[in-house]
Amino acid sequence: MRIPLNPVIFSLTVLPVLATALVVVFLTMGDKPVVAQYAAVLLLSYLLGSVPWGYLALRWRRGVDIREHGSGSIGMTNVLRTGGGPVAVAVFSLDIAKGILAVVLGRTIIGSPDGEVAAALLVLVGHNWPVFLQFRGGRGILAGLGGLSVMAWPVAAIGAIAFIFITGFSRYVSLGSVLGLMITCLAMLVLAIAGMYSTTYVIYTFLGSAIIIWQHRDNIRRIREGNEHRLGHPASRTG
Repeated sequence: MRIPLNPVIFSLTVLPVLATALVVVFLTMGDKPVVAQYAAVLLLSYLLGSVPWGYLALRWRRGVDIREHGSGSIGMTNVLRTGGGPVAVAVFSLDIAKGILAVVLGRTIIGSPDGEVAAALLVLVGHNWPVFLQFRGGRGILAGLGGLSVMAWPVAAIGAIAFIFITGFSRYVSLGSVLGLMITCLAMLVLAIAGMYSTTYVIYTFLGSAIIIWQHRDNIRRIREGNEHRLGHPASRTG
């Protein structure tokens, strides 16, 4: 059973509390014990990832539950098919910002690649399995890309370019996502071997990509069966 989330109540309660907690952590946790730093960063990163911008945007804009349209995902692609370009651009920006803010939080408070990667993974987990929507979220491409862009922007750029090229050629967003992730992993591995990035970033890239590809398993099945929707196909109501 899908329990609706009231966007007005959420915006007036959860978002201000989360924003206040972020400010407090940024200002006060820098000199605290490492265990306390990790606890604060991981919790806030998960909650930050759990903010369901795709769901909220469609409820605000059209009063619809995006989980009942198209793939049921709250991610940007389903938002584009359900709500159109302007709302999709807003969700695109906000979901990328999740990953960026989480990694900046880990870098500022913990001050190590381990802290950055931990924050990036937790924001990804929050986006894919958000506590505010009964743990049913998106695929994680944008949240993952946002985090990677802070840790290794050249690798993120390579992955984004690969995604754009493959999606433009095939018209399958899911295919562009999966193959783009594989190219991203290869690029990170090559640059890490060349001494540009740490093994910790390699672990994040491979583990984060595995999580996102797992979330695309239904898309992969539909591609094999020949019934995956191409880019531009409108979403239909599913429930």
